[in-house]
Amino acid sequence: MKITNSLKLSGLLALIVALGAGCAAEPEQAAGSSAADAIAAAKAANKRAAAEGYEWRDTGKLIKQAEKALADGKDDEAIKLANKARRQAENAVAQKYSELQRIEGIIGTTPVAAAAKSSGQYEVASGDNLWNISGKSDIYGDPYQWPLIYKANQDRIKDADLIYPGQVFDIDQNASSSDVSAAIQHARTRGAWSLGAVEESDKAYLAQ
Repeated sequence: MKITNSLKLSGLLALIVALGAGCAAEPEQAAGSSAADAIAAAKAANKRAAAEGYEWRDTGKLIKQAEKALADGKDDEAIKLANKARRQAENAVAQKYSELQRIEGIIGTTPVAAAAKSSGQYEVASGDNLWNISGKSDIYGDPYQWPLIYKANQDRIKDADLIYPGQVFDIDQNASSSDVSAAIQHARTRGAWSLGAVEESDKAYLAQ
């Protein structure tokens, strides 16, 4: 009887261990059970990010690297690169909706401060970016007007995607309606971006 109970207990423990191992492996399998699957998942995620206007240029590069690794027979490296690209694309989309949700009720408006209000300044804090600075109620109250800050401080901002705590930016509160419209149009159609690089679309906007 004791032997039988011991065997039952051993079997139960073995089943629990097997289930635990299966659960631990599941996330990676879901991410891509093969290199080809992982690359396909990365492409699908990046396609959505592009459709949202939030594609990161580096994501496409990672996918190409994954495809090359697959062609060279390096499946493990291909899966690792593809999964990184997929997560990056998913994070890009999540970042967009996190920002939109945070400023819900503000998006879609294009208020310009009263003409009597003179230009002010803003000191960049940790975690700031042009998008959230522009969305502040005492700046423009609309994140899509961030190009106005970029243009007014182009001598201090090398890359619109990369600003630093402690920088002090001029805030033009007297922008004309045409300037505001041009800024919003650029923000909505800018396309893919990458840290450390000046996008051609940004150059074209500054040249206007």
